[in-house]
Amino acid sequence: MSRLRSLCLGLLAAIGLSTPVAAQEFTALARVDAAASAITDARRGGVQLDLALSQGLPWRIFTLDEPRRLVIDFREVDWTGIDAQVLDQAQNISDVRVGAYRPGWSRLVADLTVPLVLETAEMKLGDGQGPVTLSVRLKAANAEEFAARAGAPHDPRWDLPETVITREDREAKPDWAPTIVVLDPGHGGIDPGAERGSVTEKQITLQFARELRDTLRRAGNFEIILTRSDDVFVSLERRVAIAHEVEADIFMSLHADTVLEGYAQGATVYTLSEQASDAASQYLAERHNRSDVLSGIDLTGTDDQVAEVLLDMARRETAPRSERLAKAMVLGMQGAVGELNKHPYRQGGFSVLKAADIPSVLIEIGFMSSERDLANITNPEWRQALANGIRDGLQAWVIADETARNLANN
Repeated sequence: MSRLRSLCLGLLAAIGLSTPVAAQEFTALARVDAAASAITDARRGGVQLDLALSQGLPWRIFTLDEPRRLVIDFREVDWTGIDAQVLDQAQNISDVRVGAYRPGWSRLVADLTVPLVLETAEMKLGDGQGPVTLSVRLKAANAEEFAARAGAPHDPRWDLPETVITREDREAKPDWAPTIVVLDPGHGGIDPGAERGSVTEKQITLQFARELRDTLRRAGNFEIILTRSDDVFVSLERRVAIAHEVEADIFMSLHADTVLEGYAQGATVYTLSEQASDAASQYLAERHNRSDVLSGIDLTGTDDQVAEVLLDMARRETAPRSERLAKAMVLGMQGAVGELNKHPYRQGGFSVLKAADIPSVLIEIGFMSSERDLANITNPEWRQALANGIRDGLQAWVIADETARNLANN
C-alpha cells in the first residue's frame, strides 16, 4: 500500500459503516473534546495523535510531500473551541490547521518537520453510538520512504471538483448585456488568512464581498458571482476556473492582510506581474500563493510549461486592460474614502490573478496590522463607502474599456 489509497475503506469498516460514504447521513456535526485531544511525541521520534469525537463518522488519512504534511479528512467536524496551537504538543509537528474544506467536509493539516509515515490508525468506539477516539501513530522514516508513500488518494466523494480551464475566443457581447463581475473573497474554511484578535481575513473579506455584491446589484447592469458564499476553502486554481466557467468580464480578489515586517497602511490594488513592483508586494504574493499548501492540496504534477507559455501570450493582451482597471479602482476608492496606501497601485506574482483572458485585480482593502485600517475594515459605514468607490471605478472602467476596444476595431 504505497499511497494509503485503500486505507479509507478499512477505516470506515472500523467504525461499523458498511455502506458507501455518499449514502451515510449524520444528524449533527461531530464535536471535538479539546480536553481529551492532543498531538504528542511518541517513542523513537514518532508522533501520537488522539482526537476525541462525539460520534463516529467517515474519515481518511494521507501524507503529502514538498512540503511534508499529514492530512486527515472528516465528514464533518465542528472545530469550535479547538486551539490548534494547544492541540499540538509534538516537537516534530511545526503547525496544525483545522477547519472546513468544502461543503460538508472538514480537514486537519499538520506540518511535519521530519519524514513521518503512518504506523497505525484506528477509530476506537465507545459504548453504543457515543464518543469515539481517532488514534493515529506516525513513525520516523527516511525521505525516500516518505516520498514513496505520500500522495492524495483520488476519490470524487472526498476531493475538490476537477478544475477545467479552457481559453476560447468569445463572441462580442451585445451592448445591453450586463458586465459579469466575479468577486473572490480571499481565504476561507481551513485557511483563515491573516488574523488580528477575533478578526480573521476570511471573515472580513466574505462580509465585504457580500456588501460589494449588493452595492453593484443596486447600481444596475452588473451580474455578480462570488467564488465562495460561506466559510469554505476554495483552491486558487478553482477560483480562476469559476471566472472562466461564468465567462466573467472582470475578476476581483479581495484581501485584508497583515505585514510582519515594516509598516503598511491603506487600500492597495495589485495586478499580475512576474516581477513584483517592490519587496512588500513580493512578500504578499508569496503569502497568498501558499493558500493551497496550507490547506493540504496535492500540488505534484501541476506544471505544464507549454500551456503556461500560451497563457502568458494571452495575458499580454489582457494586461493593459487589467492595468486600466486597477487605476480606475484607485481613483474610485480615493474619491470615496480619501487616503489610500502611499503607493496604491502595485504589481506582484499573485497566482489568483492568472486568468489569461479576464482583466483581474487584487484589492487589499486594508492591512489588519495597522490600527487605523483595522478600525476602518471593521466599520460597516467605511466598508460601504469603499464599496461605493469600487462601484464608481467599475462603471468608469466599463465605459473606458468599451471605448478602447471600439477604437482598436476601427
